[in-house]
Order: sequence, then C-alpha cells, then structure tokens
Amino acid sequence: MKQKAYQVAFPVTLIVVMVAFLSAMFFANANLSFAASGKKKSSAVARTSAVDHTEAQIKQLQGALNFTEAQQELWNNLTKVMRDNAKDMDAFSKERAEGTKTMNAVEHLKFHSQTTEAHLDQLEKLIPPFEALYTSMSDQQKNITDIIFQTGKHGKSKRK
Repeated sequence: MKQKAYQVAFPVTLIVVMVAFLSAMFFANANLSFAASGKKKSSAVARTSAVDHTEAQIKQLQGALNFTEAQQELWNNLTKVMRDNAKDMDAFSKERAEGTKTMNAVEHLKFHSQTTEAHLDQLEKLIPPFEALYTSMSDQQKNITDIIFQTGKHGKSKRK
C-alpha cells in the first residue's frame, strides 16, 4: 500500500513542482529571444493574470470532477488557497515588473530565485488541502485528476 501511495504521490508532487517552476519563468517574464534581439514586446499581447489563470483551472477541475456534497468543503478549502496564491503572485509580479527593466544579469538571477521561493511557499500551502481532497476522491475522480495534471486537459494522455 505504501508503495502504491508513493507511486501516485511522487509523480503528482513532481508535476506540481515542474508547473511551479515553469510558472515562475512565465511570471518572471524571462523571454530571452526579445532580450537578444533588442525588440520590445508588443503591447497588444496581454499576459493572463495568475488570478484569471487560476479561475480557469478551478472551472476546469470543478467541471471535470463533479464533487460530492461531502467533498465540497475540501474543494472550497483548496480553491481558497489557490485564489490566495494567485492574488499573491499577481501582486508579487506587479511589484517586481518595473524593476526588471533595469536589472543586470545577476539581479535577474536573484529575481528568479525570489520568484521560485515564492512558488515553493505557495506549493507548501497548496499541497495539504489538495492532498486532503485527493484522498477523498473516488478512483474515477483520481484518474481524471491525474490525467489533467499529466496533460493539462481532460482526456486521454498521449504519453506512454
């Protein structure tokens, strides 16, 4: 039983950490192709806020998982943490956005480190309510959740 739990927990944790790292890169605005070319980003391209992205994730999960009444409180606890984390990340990103324009390479690395630490703090807040909800799920809900985490959408995974 412990081995099965490890087989599920480790990949889920790994995926969450990878998503956090990739999100850190997204929020830190690390687009080296523009830096190398010296071009400015188009103002027509709008970045999705963490809050908007989180609301889309919440809607996707809620629609795919059909939570029971017994799971609703666990779901509400998770979505509260998700929303709080998103608000914090938007505030962090906005606060730091202007400063990145004048940063040198070392300052950029330190900024990325701060962003990664912020994501790690958020993951530490997110994992307990997510784990509680995941534990309460039926096998079908767990399967759907695993697929969503592996593929980013509800459907069959193309990975082998």
